Amino acid sequence: MLIEKDMDLMQKLHILGDAAKYDVSCSSSGVDRRGDGKSLGNCLSAGLCHAFAGDGRCISLLKILLTNECIFNCRYCANNCNRADTPRATFTPEEVCQLTVEFYRRNYIEGLFLSSGIRISPLVTMEAIYQTVHQLRNVHHFYGYIHVKAIPGAPPELIEKTGYLVDRMSVNLELPTGEGLRHLAPNKNRKTLLTPMRQIQNLRQRNDQAFLPNSGSGQRNIKKQEDASLPGTLYGQKLPARKGQWESREKVQGFVPAGQSTQMIIGATPESDYQIMKVSEGLYDRFQMKRVYYSAFCNVTEDTTLPMPVTGPPLLREHRLYQADFLMRFYQFKIDELLSEDKPNFNVFLDPKCDWALRHLEQFPVEIMRADYQTLLRVPGIGVKSAKRIVAARRSAILDYQDLKKMGVVLKRALYFITCNGRQMYPVKVEEDYILSNLLNSENRAVREIGPVYRQLSLFDDQKATLTEDGILVLDA
Repeated sequence: MLIEKDMDLMQKLHILGDAAKYDVSCSSSGVDRRGDGKSLGNCLSAGLCHAFAGDGRCISLLKILLTNECIFNCRYCANNCNRADTPRATFTPEEVCQLTVEFYRRNYIEGLFLSSGIRISPLVTMEAIYQTVHQLRNVHHFYGYIHVKAIPGAPPELIEKTGYLVDRMSVNLELPTGEGLRHLAPNKNRKTLLTPMRQIQNLRQRNDQAFLPNSGSGQRNIKKQEDASLPGTLYGQKLPARKGQWESREKVQGFVPAGQSTQMIIGATPESDYQIMKVSEGLYDRFQMKRVYYSAFCNVTEDTTLPMPVTGPPLLREHRLYQADFLMRFYQFKIDELLSEDKPNFNVFLDPKCDWALRHLEQFPVEIMRADYQTLLRVPGIGVKSAKRIVAARRSAILDYQDLKKMGVVLKRALYFITCNGRQMYPVKVEEDYILSNLLNSENRAVREIGPVYRQLSLFDDQKATLTEDGILVLDA
């Protein structure tokens, strides 16, 4: 283990920013919170989208590890304790605060994503994370989006205190099954990982019960808190508890208001897509997870006992899992409709929705002017927004295919599965082989574009940055 001495802030940033690149469980905030004119920043549910990379990925979160030192030996992790050639660094809470505030002031970022290796113990690591976000909120008055990791094995009281200061928390499930954990991460077990997930879920539910809707005013009545185990805090300040006291909900920081997320590594262990998606379905149903992320396995440790695919990380498989995840969350599909034990993996050449439609041609074609909203959602090429637009528009107008195109319907897929006023767009056969051959011509073009490129973007991709002695960040052309 290479522990550098007397490392400056920029050296730590390059090490710990690079070390965070394999954690994908962060995205837009899902929270609306306006600044109060005194604090720094605000938070928009539309997403943290001020800065984009050349390939379209949003990098407006400052995404770093608090430390890449770790006492665990997870064989797939670049920061495991047996990696003697990995330079190690640790931020202090003050340094993370300095970076976050200075980057925010320069409009480089809109929020913070803070993860960490396990340094000394889960207690010590979680305490450092808590101290960091506590200083950001109460000392620097940073009102922007904050997403942190809840460290499995840390005291529940510490996770609870942290949850009232941040917008989102996540606990990485790491691998889909307990057997995979035992094999590749012997220091972790499924129970330790699920315990903080359940705690976050329960505290979110209990926190929501502390607010009663006021009829027609758009505000919330804060109930008198008789349960001492449910802290009423606003970034460390006790909330009013007098009967009849009214506060706008958006001004009150609840417990993890943006919910929790998790991440699974895909391809390091031999689970099928069906097994993976059943785990995800359980997380959504039983833990009210906001988002499950899938990370294509990349053998960064060069461990010869781990898979080393010639074509690189299974990015196409990851893509199909995300597509199925969206079908489950927004299109009212169940995983048992998409996969089964007899068909355990997704079609490599077709997206899951098209694949399902081809196996259920008896339900097609769908008449656009009569089909209900749920039926429209199952048509390939029709999304949530376009289905809502169709239902709204057909109440007052007779639609044609040009109207559908303007509403966002992808006709190159939908035309095989719909009729509009009893007519097809073109004379096509509703036959599996005919539709499949035509869909593959367009689908394979998209598949070829997903290459084995796996590189984390840096805040300094096209520029060099230096930090002056007085804490001013200077970018060189």
